[in-house]
Amino acid sequence: MKLTWYFDVISPYAHLALPRVLALGEAMEGGVELRPIVFGAVLSHWGQLGPAEIAPKRVQTYRQTQFQAGEAGIPLRYPPRHPFRSLEAMRLLTALRGDPSAVQAAFAFIWAEGRDPHEEAAALRARLPPVTEEALLAAKDSLRAATDAAIAAGVFGVPTLAIGEELFWGADAMPMAEAFLADPALFQRGEMARLATLPTGIERRRG
Repeated sequence: MKLTWYFDVISPYAHLALPRVLALGEAMEGGVELRPIVFGAVLSHWGQLGPAEIAPKRVQTYRQTQFQAGEAGIPLRYPPRHPFRSLEAMRLLTALRGDPSAVQAAFAFIWAEGRDPHEEAAALRARLPPVTEEALLAAKDSLRAATDAAIAAGVFGVPTLAIGEELFWGADAMPMAEAFLADPALFQRGEMARLATLPTGIERRRG
């Protein structure tokens, strides 16, 4: 079964999920593809705000991720400002085809060392394998196409792990993803099967 992990380095939850995603990839025969996408474009498509864009949710998100990192033993230090501009970093990782070592280095730079990938773009680039300007230019279209493809597949947030056509959103979905890999019929039985066709009871007015 094909595994694809959609991510944007702007997400602290992606930082928390990355070690488990990489371990899962090592355990799978085909590995896992790490696919950079633009979180902001995904949010815009679905008409959503990011967690840090909702004032009361902002500090709760930061506290939760800091706590979870401590519980998991994952180094986490927030950059000087958040959200930050991640587009250039995502283009770099796209040009590097989501190379796992490069992705790890980028997340460590931002989330373990607490550095801003936009303000310290040169320092981040120095940590990664060399990328030609031609490759970086081509990465603009590739990143846009990858984001569009992710949206078409139903991705609405990051990180999201795709196992075949099934999507697992968020760092806390990793245990369910692992359970699904062990039992691909997990969603076809009992209450899990019922959830896929659960009717909508009420809808809020939009716009």
